[in-house]
Parts: sequence; structure tokens; C-alpha cells
Amino acid sequence: MSNASTSSILQEVQPRKPWVNRSQSVREMVKPTLIAGIIAIAIVLFTGLAGPLGFYFSFVLAFIVVSFIDGMRHDKVKAIDKVMTTLVTAGFATAFIPWASILFTVFQRGASAIYFGYFTHDMSYTSADDELGMGGLSHALVGSLLILLMASIIAIPFGIVTALYITEVKGKLSGLVRVIVQSMSGVPSIVAGLFVYAVVVSRYSFSGVAGAIALSILMLPTVARTSEEVLKLVPDDLRSSAYALGASQMATTFRIVLPTARSGLITASMLGLARVAGETAPLILTAYYSAVYSLKVTGQPLASLPMYIFQNFSTGTDTALTRAWGGAAVLLSFIFILFIIARIAGRGSRK
Repeated sequence: MSNASTSSILQEVQPRKPWVNRSQSVREMVKPTLIAGIIAIAIVLFTGLAGPLGFYFSFVLAFIVVSFIDGMRHDKVKAIDKVMTTLVTAGFATAFIPWASILFTVFQRGASAIYFGYFTHDMSYTSADDELGMGGLSHALVGSLLILLMASIIAIPFGIVTALYITEVKGKLSGLVRVIVQSMSGVPSIVAGLFVYAVVVSRYSFSGVAGAIALSILMLPTVARTSEEVLKLVPDDLRSSAYALGASQMATTFRIVLPTARSGLITASMLGLARVAGETAPLILTAYYSAVYSLKVTGQPLASLPMYIFQNFSTGTDTALTRAWGGAAVLLSFIFILFIIARIAGRGSRK
């Protein structure tokens, strides 16, 4: 049988969805939607519920009741299906609304502080009360990049090695190591900052290195636990096949397991970075804050985006608060870029 005839047969036997009539489904949704909207408006007008959120919850409840009553007149199974579909959709929307509200609020309030020089100037000659067209956060942006880079150099290799010890080596202390890692994930960030302050800052001075050490303590358990779960997803058949071909455990780990889990490990690293990118409490006690652009990570305080936001919010004036909202918008954008990099890198590794 030729390839052309085979492909034509496959196209003929492809399953279809004759039970899905989209135009009919849309028509069936119009009536309950209009009735639920009218009921929701009445509830908002004559009860204590008010605003968009009040309308939203009233509409969801009214739509569930109306669609169920309307469906029960025709088909009980179809009515239950509509109710469950509405509940699932409403659950997703309810989880999405706070996230969208946070993003909208941050970018709306911080947009007026952002201009071209915002990313190229520091605050060495500008106070928080000066006009928004003066100064910027280049010192904080570069400082955050330096601190996160050093924290990554410390935490990511140790986190992945810890996960390998638990999942691949499975030594006698693997259970104890897992418990320690899980316990570290519950350590408050201020405690990590106090520890580094007592050990490093009190003996030397505030510095970017001290801030990186504090963030690496918080980042390590996230990378280790996520990497452990990723490594567990590698099929044991791959390991067994490598051992059957005479490969050692080290060769199997570095040539089979790690390349297979590369995408997940990159994601674990980015999650660890996102976990600590917005931490402020450890940096207050370790890196502190400087209004001057600097690349020196030892011997002096180093600025960061969380501390820039904290300092401006502490000032409390309208201009300073707008600068803080602008810094928050930049920080959120930075974390979003980290996730994009993780997705692109993971996609490239799968190819």
C-alpha cells in the first residue's frame, strides 16, 4: 500500500466531535448570561455588595443557579455539566483576578516614574522628593544583578548536587539531608539575614557578598527540592540501560540523567532566583543600601531593587512613593524575564 493511500485512510478514520455544536452552545449561553447579569446588577444595587468584585461574585452565583434551572428542564446530565464547567471557570477566574489586580496596580502607579533616564541614572545627586524626571535606579538594578549572580553561583550547584545525592547516590545520610533541606525551606528570611550579619557583616562590613550569601541560604532549598522532584521524573529504564552497557554511576549521572533533566533543572534554578529576587529583610542586614552606582561587591553597601523600593516607601512622600511603585514594576518585569528565559532555555534543551 502506498504512502498516499495510507495517509488518506488515516485522515478518514480520524476521530471527530459531532457532539459539539459550537453555535448551539453559544446560543444556549446567551439567555442564562443575560438573566444572571440582570440579577447581579439588582444584587449590587440593593444589597451591601458593591464594585466589580461584588458584581463578579453575584454574577457567578446567579449564573450557576440560572443555568442549572434552565438545564434541568431539558437534560439533568447537561445541567450538571454546565454547573461544573461554570465552577471550574469561576475558580480559574477567581485565582486570576488578584494576580491581574496586582500587576495593574503596580504598573499603573509606577508608570509615571519611568522614563529613559530611569535606567541609566542613580540617586547620588537626587533625593527621593525631587522631580520624577531626575535620578533613576541603575545602581539598584545593577546591584540586584550582581547579588543574584553571586547567589546563583553559590546556591545552584550546591542545590543540584544535593538533589543528586538524594536521588542518585542514595547514601546513608540522604534521609537526613532531605530533612535538613525541608527544614531550611521554612527558615524566615530575616533569620538568614541575622545569621549572615552575625557571621560576616559584624566582622567586616555591609557588602554585596554578604547579601548574596544570605540569599543563597534562602535559594538553596528551593533549588534542591525542585531539582529532586525533576530528577525523580527521569525513567529508571534509562539508568538500567546505561548500567547494562557497562557505564559507571558517575557516567550515567552526568551523561544520561542530567542531560535528560536539563529543562527541569533550568526551571528549578529560575524558580530559586525568582524566590529570592524580591527579598528585602536579609538585604537590610547584609548588603544594606547605597544611592551610588557601584560594581564593588565587598567593603561597602550595595544597592538592590528591593532596598530601593523599601527606602522610597520609608520616605513616604508622594514622589517617593511613585518612585517605589516604579521600582516594583521593574522588579516584577525582571522576574517575568527570568521565567521567559527559563522557558526558552528549557525548550531549546528539549530540542
